[in-house]
Amino acid sequence: MIRLVDASANRASEGLRVVEDCVRFVLDDRHLTELCKRLRHDLAAALAAVPFEQRLAARETQADVGTELTMPSERQRPDLESVLTANFLRLEESLRSLEELGKIIDPDMAAQIRHIRYQSYTLHRAVHITRSSRQRLQGVRLQVLLDGRATPEEFDRLAQGLVAAGVGAIQLRDKTLDDRRLLDRAERLRRWTAGTPTVLIVNDRPDLAALARADGVHLGQEDLPVKDARAIVGPGRLIGVSTHSIEQARQAVLDGADYIGVGPTFPSGTKRFEHFPGVELLRAVAAEIGLPAFAIGGITRDNLPQVLAAGFTRVAVGGAIVSAEDPAGAAGEWVQELVDKKMELEQ
Repeated sequence: MIRLVDASANRASEGLRVVEDCVRFVLDDRHLTELCKRLRHDLAAALAAVPFEQRLAARETQADVGTELTMPSERQRPDLESVLTANFLRLEESLRSLEELGKIIDPDMAAQIRHIRYQSYTLHRAVHITRSSRQRLQGVRLQVLLDGRATPEEFDRLAQGLVAAGVGAIQLRDKTLDDRRLLDRAERLRRWTAGTPTVLIVNDRPDLAALARADGVHLGQEDLPVKDARAIVGPGRLIGVSTHSIEQARQAVLDGADYIGVGPTFPSGTKRFEHFPGVELLRAVAAEIGLPAFAIGGITRDNLPQVLAAGFTRVAVGGAIVSAEDPAGAAGEWVQELVDKKMELEQ
């Protein structure tokens, strides 16, 4: 039995180390790297119930009947995603074996391993979503917050112009329209964005996002939790979450958000806040969180350099664009500046 504990412990530790190395050196995600490291330490503490000397004495690889049993698929990995998947599965399966053995050896060990196993499932989802969201939102640097406008015709003209200007995402955000008119605006926006690179996001309302076949929904801290919104919009749509502290940003990653809004950065004419975490929060998030993140709150062309200097190349903007004399022209300038900054950082 100790030999089985040793083999399962080795597989779990090896799988977790591969995941941690990928998260650290490829994703450059400090938050997820820290979670991996914490799991490694917790695993070592749980395994202390079986002294390492006993494990080492029971170890036997030369006479192991399974060392030569390999499948052709194990000899190569087509991409990083397959490496991560294989090693997460190795980790999770090994933890299950350790948990079952722990029920015989030490119930406290089994309970600790069980807790680690559930944490590994959450980590697996967070790493997968971070990778997939970065790919899906790779070209999205500017998200424009658009209200319903005074008339449908005005809304259509503005929406068309923003899409033509190459805006990466448009978020329909209007607290004054009734449900019927809000759904009408969402469906109109869907028509203008369909078949284009522009992503359609509906603010606050996962039900209307699903009805309008939007690409996603954006949630505030007082809106539905990500879990409940996901039950409404399904697994394929984006879910964004507003965050106002580094703790909320970390939690959004674990909750399964596809991207986060970070702010408010500066005072805004559309929403009032008692506290502005400002560019300090942007710096903290940029240094730690690898999930796509949009700076939001009172951002203008004048203070945009502060946002860029804080490490953000994604922004969400409302009045600075939709209230401009030429919204489409203004949007095009924003997009170009953000793309240029992103390219500069990659060189």
